[in-house]
Amino acid sequence: MAGHSKWANIQHRKGRQDEKRGKVWTRVIREIMVAARTGGADLGSNPRLRLAIEKAKAANMPANTIQRNIDKATGNLEGVTYEEIRYEGYGIAGAAILVDTMTDNKVRTVAEVRHVFSKFGGNMGTEGSVAFQFKHCGQMIFAPGTNEDQLMEVALESGAEDLLTGDDGSIEVITSTAIFEKVKNALQAAGLQPELAEVTMRAENTIELLGDDALRMQKILDALEDLDDVQEVYHNAAL
Repeated sequence: MAGHSKWANIQHRKGRQDEKRGKVWTRVIREIMVAARTGGADLGSNPRLRLAIEKAKAANMPANTIQRNIDKATGNLEGVTYEEIRYEGYGIAGAAILVDTMTDNKVRTVAEVRHVFSKFGGNMGTEGSVAFQFKHCGQMIFAPGTNEDQLMEVALESGAEDLLTGDDGSIEVITSTAIFEKVKNALQAAGLQPELAEVTMRAENTIELLGDDALRMQKILDALEDLDDVQEVYHNAAL
């Protein structure tokens, strides 16, 4: 039940998202389109689309914009077709990095991702080279000071796999992807609101980077996140 501190990383990530608010809509729209294209427009049977729409609403996207992009993806309107591609690589001191992209031009995308790795001291890896170090799961993180006993009771009763307490008092709830929404809804119904709630690729083990190594690693991560075709960047560095 112990875990690394997540709080500073979350606050940094939120700050980065605020800085690039204009790009958030682009990424959410791509996620909506791919989710609708692969799973259909019925929210009841498409949990990925439900999560994408939640992200869109959190980013203050108008309902008609959301619907228009669902229609594009399901063939009711003409639109661009995006392909999902995951790239794997190594950052500073061998830290593992996964880069999830959605692109209409994979030649451009792989060139841009490779350029960032080489420019900032990392290396592109082959498929499967680091993915085994991550777990596809649901993740919710609660602020320091959250009632841990209540959180544990509700989370475990609703099917969560584990709770991890950070060094700073933040609490992380881990679920399978299949019941992520069920657990999140149960926690919210009990008045427990996560600061972060998402289906993610969670690092099984972390590598602690300090000083210049941490700064160099952050430069790689920031540069990858700034690429237009990048949706998410996952890594196992504790900075």
